[in-house]
Formats: sequence, structure tokens, C-alpha cells
Amino acid sequence: MDLGKYSIFFLLSMVKFLFAPFGGPASGLTFFETYISCIAGAIISASIFYFMSEYFLKKAHEKRHQKIHEAIQNGIELPHKNKFTKTNKFVVKMKLKLGIYGVAIFAPLFLSIPLGTIITAKFYGKEKSTYPIILMGIVMNGLILCGIAYFAGSLF
Repeated sequence: MDLGKYSIFFLLSMVKFLFAPFGGPASGLTFFETYISCIAGAIISASIFYFMSEYFLKKAHEKRHQKIHEAIQNGIELPHKNKFTKTNKFVVKMKLKLGIYGVAIFAPLFLSIPLGTIITAKFYGKEKSTYPIILMGIVMNGLILCGIAYFAGSLF
């Protein structure tokens, strides 16, 4: 039992779950050890960011308004920030096409656990099924990613 290796996969999965399982075969961990380490980190991170998303969104809103207020007081003109970025367009298209299941399962996977979970909570946080769908997506995606990592690892 190597707690150092488990911790690395746990912490990496808390941030970027998509790439975390691919180091498992190279580090000498079994499929099950890699899978449990990765989904545990992703679930902890998703839980923190899902239930704290309202706080993070509120703080970001306050910071934005404070910056605008300070700029007005100092007579500084703020540069225009484009709200229609490629990422924002992608997220809105994903929301419209895939709905709650697509956003809850794929946003944490492809964006990152923190960002994807906050976006999912922003769009669908009032629905009771959102959090269980996120967890189901993490478990399912973890199984698929670890399977790919160990299958690809056996080929080399």
C-alpha cells in the first residue's frame, strides 16, 4: 500500500479528472487502486465545489462590481470584456443540446471538476437530481477512463 501514489492520483483527480487515471499503469498501481483513488478525489472536489458554488458565484459577482465601482470613482475606463467567448458558447450549446444529464456528466470531465461542477450548479443547482447525476457521471467516467488507461497500458 503506497499512500504517496494514492495521494497523487487523489489530488490530481480533484482538479483534472480526465487525465489522472492514465498515470496508474506507469506507477504500478492496479486498476482498482487507480480507480478508487481517482473517483475519491473527484467526488470530494465535486462535493466541495457543488455545495460551495453559490458562495463562489456570489464572491465573483461582488468582486466584479467592486472593481467597476473603484474604476468609476478613480475615473478609469475599464476595457470591454467579451462575454461571448468560445468557452461560453460551448457551455451554452452543451446546455441546450444535452440538458441536465449532458452538463452534469460531461462538464466536470472536459472542463475540470471545480469549473464543471460550478457551471452545472449554476444552471441546474435547484434541481434535486443534479448532484446524484454528477456523482454518477464521475463513477461512470472514472470506470471508462481507467479502462482505457489500463487497456492502452497493456498494449505497450
